[in-house]
This record gives sequence, C-alpha cells and structure tokens, in this order.
Amino acid sequence: MNSHLSNVHQVSDIIKVMNSGINFYDKAKDQIENPEIKQLFVHMIIEKERAIAELQPLSEQENGHIEQGNDIAVDFREGYAKVLDAVKSDSTLHIYVDQLEEVEDKVLEKLNSALEQPQPASCQATLRKVKVNMQQCHDKMKRLQVITET
Repeated sequence: MNSHLSNVHQVSDIIKVMNSGINFYDKAKDQIENPEIKQLFVHMIIEKERAIAELQPLSEQENGHIEQGNDIAVDFREGYAKVLDAVKSDSTLHIYVDQLEEVEDKVLEKLNSALEQPQPASCQATLRKVKVNMQQCHDKMKRLQVITET
C-alpha cells in the first residue's frame, strides 16, 4: 500500500453508513403515505448521494477504490423497523422516523470520529462541509421525530 493511502481515515465507514441510509430512506418512503414526508425522505436521499459523491475521492485515497458497501448496524435498524411495522401498523411513520433519526445520529458520529483523526487539510475541509449538510439533515429528522411523537 502506498503511504499516501494511509493519510485519509474512516471516510469509507461514513460512506457505508450513508449508503445504508439511502437504502433505508428509499424503502421507508414507499411505506409512508404523507406526500410531504415522502418528499423529505427523497431530499435526504439526494443529500446523502451528494455527500457520497464528495467523499468518494477520499475513499479512493483511503482504500484505493470507491466504497459501495453498507453498514450492518443501519441495515439492522431497517430490518427492525420492518418487523415493528408488521406488528404495529398504526405507528408506521413513528417507527420509521425514529429509526431514520438514529441513522442520522450514526452519520454524525462517523463524521465526528473522522474529523478527530489526523487528516490531510483537503480531507478535513470536505468532511467539515459534508458535516454541515448532514447536521441539517439530522435536524430535520429530529424535528419530524418530535412532531410524530405527539
């Protein structure tokens, strides 16, 4: 492995969480009837796709290839939401929103962890830019979570 490949850390982990989040949002939007919430989920997908596009060059520096994998913890949350949905169909929206808000938490957790690592300046700048956008996504889901709890 070239020494420059080891200068970028944990970017692939962020992309894996985002890939899983995209899959989860895509499936959740098909289960929700409210058109405004569907549109919010589409927005979240688009924002994550943009973030991944910005992060992929860093993933290539980190691992020598683009990252296409998923995060198992996020995939587990998706399965959990499906099981609960089958059991408690009257609270489908709340179940999905709770689990998707947790996905947003995980994205921020991974971004914060990567930002704590020694990274090249350009990587730090990209991570900070992506974090600002992902914080906005998190905040939107948190507001929706509060609304759906009542």
